[in-house]
Amino acid sequence: MTGESDLRVRRQAAARAWSSHFDRVDPVAATVRPEILHSWTRSEQSVAVNVDAAPLADEGETASFFHDSPLQVGVERVEQELRRTAEDGDLVIGVTDNQTRVLWTYGGRVMRRRAETVNFVPGGRWDDSSVGTNALDLANRHSSPAMVFGAEHYAPIVHNWVCWAAPVHDPVTGVKLGVIDLSTTWDRTHPIGLATARVLATLIEGAMPTSAHAPAEETADPGLVMTLLGTAEARLDGQRLLLSRRQTEVLALLSLHPEGLSLEQLHAMLYGDAAVTFSTLKAEVSHLRHSLGGALASRPYRLMLPVATDVDHVLALLRRGHVAAAVDAYGGDLLPGTNSPALAEMAEYVAVAVREALLASPHPDAVLRYSELAPYDAEVVEVCLESLRPVQGRPHPAAALLRARLVVARG
Repeated sequence: MTGESDLRVRRQAAARAWSSHFDRVDPVAATVRPEILHSWTRSEQSVAVNVDAAPLADEGETASFFHDSPLQVGVERVEQELRRTAEDGDLVIGVTDNQTRVLWTYGGRVMRRRAETVNFVPGGRWDDSSVGTNALDLANRHSSPAMVFGAEHYAPIVHNWVCWAAPVHDPVTGVKLGVIDLSTTWDRTHPIGLATARVLATLIEGAMPTSAHAPAEETADPGLVMTLLGTAEARLDGQRLLLSRRQTEVLALLSLHPEGLSLEQLHAMLYGDAAVTFSTLKAEVSHLRHSLGGALASRPYRLMLPVATDVDHVLALLRRGHVAAAVDAYGGDLLPGTNSPALAEMAEYVAVAVREALLASPHPDAVLRYSELAPYDAEVVEVCLESLRPVQGRPHPAAALLRARLVVARG
């Protein structure tokens, strides 16, 4: 472990730099790491320096998101190792989503209590626009391990902390799912802290399902998982299927109609009034049947295996009133550019459903995420801004970001 005297010197230097910057005494660019200084500057735009805790997202939505995430499987499978690490080092360990919202935590005796006082708990939002500079945000933002020590944190409520964080990726697709963070008091700083965060991230990645879209509970049964929102991908038992655009559209229609479709119905939904023969459609279906190992019945055409789609997932979340979780799962328009009239109609239905849910319940974090997918939808941002209320007498932390989105939306 680093000598206590060295740590005290480092802590005092960080505190002086923080005071110089926020008291506007003198420039500190030469004494502060660039990523810390940039984050301080971002944080000042939306967070009061005397913030007393991280804001909390809806508890039910957070729990629902974690339940449906492959992260839950990974964490559960290595939970004993995570707990042992936290207890041995009196750490608090947290796992977040890719918006730096805490999904799971476990803490040693002392750090657990400290964490609760600042909302380092499930639902806590630890992006730097919510609570200021910290290791979770830096690791998530830069997709690389990060450490923040003492007063390198923006908020004085965690100036006694040291935090190490590392991103967690889907082991197959490489998509970043969130981060894992280890936090303790500054005097317990250890040279292997960052390496430990990396090891635990790798441990979770190795314990996750073989696809970021796999169901939380794996079974021995075959399964088809289709991603249709924003991108197009089909996986059978975790293996990606190599399909043409038209074959993907046929499979999407069959996935969204589990009761089955006649040849005439499937032809009309796929081609509309286009002059395409039934033989052409039969050839596409024949290719799909081969790709699915024969699990595609005829008369009517129907998939003979478990099917899950992100469309059904988003609509189910909306039906349960979990709007923020639905926006998290909504990757964008359904098969953008499709010529299938039925899929184009479904794309509009899902897009309108998400938009109307946000207009009725304009949670600022969800609106900000939505505006990344629909940057010119000014009305949703306007409604959200009108619904904001000051927090402890100050403007809402998301107000500045929402106003910036509104400027973009208005062109």
